[in-house]
Amino acid sequence: MIAVTGGAGFLGFHLASHLAEKGEQTAMLDIAPYVEADYPEGTGFLHADVRDIDSVRTALTEPQASVVIHAAAALPLWKPEDIMQTNVEGTRNVLQAALDLGIPRVVQISSTAVYGIPKIHPLFEDHEMVGVGPYGESKVQAEHVCHGFRDQGLEVAIVRPKTFIGTGRLGVFQILYDWVESGCRIPAIGNGSNLYQLLEVEDLCEAIWLCASGPADKCNDTFNVGAEVFHSVAEDVGALCEYAGSGAKVMPTLSWVVKPILAVAEALKLSPLYKWVYATADTDSFVSVDKIRDTLGWSATFTNAEALIRSYQWYLEHKHELGTGTGITHRVAWDQGILRVVKQIMQM
Repeated sequence: MIAVTGGAGFLGFHLASHLAEKGEQTAMLDIAPYVEADYPEGTGFLHADVRDIDSVRTALTEPQASVVIHAAAALPLWKPEDIMQTNVEGTRNVLQAALDLGIPRVVQISSTAVYGIPKIHPLFEDHEMVGVGPYGESKVQAEHVCHGFRDQGLEVAIVRPKTFIGTGRLGVFQILYDWVESGCRIPAIGNGSNLYQLLEVEDLCEAIWLCASGPADKCNDTFNVGAEVFHSVAEDVGALCEYAGSGAKVMPTLSWVVKPILAVAEALKLSPLYKWVYATADTDSFVSVDKIRDTLGWSATFTNAEALIRSYQWYLEHKHELGTGTGITHRVAWDQGILRVVKQIMQM
C-alpha cells in the first residue's frame, strides 16, 4: 500500500488515479476534506496532520504502508510560520514515522524553488540551493532534513518539479485562463522572450511512480522534473491564446516598473501574486531532466503549450462549478484582488 500525504490536494488527487492505474492500493492522508467520489474505487481516506507525528504514525499503520509519497505542503500564500511548520517539521515527522515503522522508502516532493533565481541554465541537481521567500527557504530546509534521514538508512527519493499544471489546476492559472477567455491583453512581466519551463501533472505522477517503485540504488537520489519541449513565455502563452480564439494576446511590459508595483500590492494584500511568481516571471527558468531520464527511463508526454491548453480546456468545461468562493490552494480559484481592475483596463 502506498500512502500519500496531502491526498486532498491537486497533486494527491492526480496521484490517486495514476497509482490506481498502476494497480497500487493507495491511502490518502490529509486534514482537508475529500470529495471521495472524485477518487478511484478502493482509495483509502485517512485524517492525519503532518505537523503531528502521532497522527502520521497512526495513519501509516492502517494498514502498514510500503512507501510514503510526501506531497503535503503549505503554499507560498500561507503565513510564514505555517509554511515552516508544515514544510519543514511536517517533513521531519513523516520521515521519522517511516523510519520508526520500518517503511523503507519516502518520496519527498520538493520544488525547483530551491534554486532561487539563478543566472545559469539549465539547472542540474547539484546546483546551489538558495530559497526565495519562506516557501523556497522551507523547501531547502526540508531537503536538508531528508539528507539527515538518508544517513540513518531511510531511502528518500527527492523530486524537484517545475510548476505543474493539469486538469483541475486553478490557483494562479485560473486567473490566466479567465483573462484569456475574456479576450484580454495578457501582460508579460518583461518582453516575454524568456524560457519558462512548466510540467504536466500526469508527467509528474509518472516520475513519482518511478521513484516509488524503482530499485533503491537508483531511486535514493534527487531528480529534476520538467517539460522536455518548451519555448518562450510569449510563444507558449501565445499558443494558448491562439487556441482560445478569444482575441487575447501577450503584451510585453517593463519589468522594472511592474515588479515594484506587484511587490507593493503583495505587501498590502491586494494581489494574490507572491514574490516567487513575479520575481522569476521575466527570467529564464528551466532545469535539466537528463538525470531522471537516464537513470529511471522517464520522459515527458506533454509540451508546455499542450499542458496549458489541456488545463484550459478543463477550466472551460468546469468553470460553472467553481462558484464564487476563493482560497489559497491549487484546486480552488484565487481572489484576483486589484488584478480585477487591471483586467478591466486590459480589455479596453
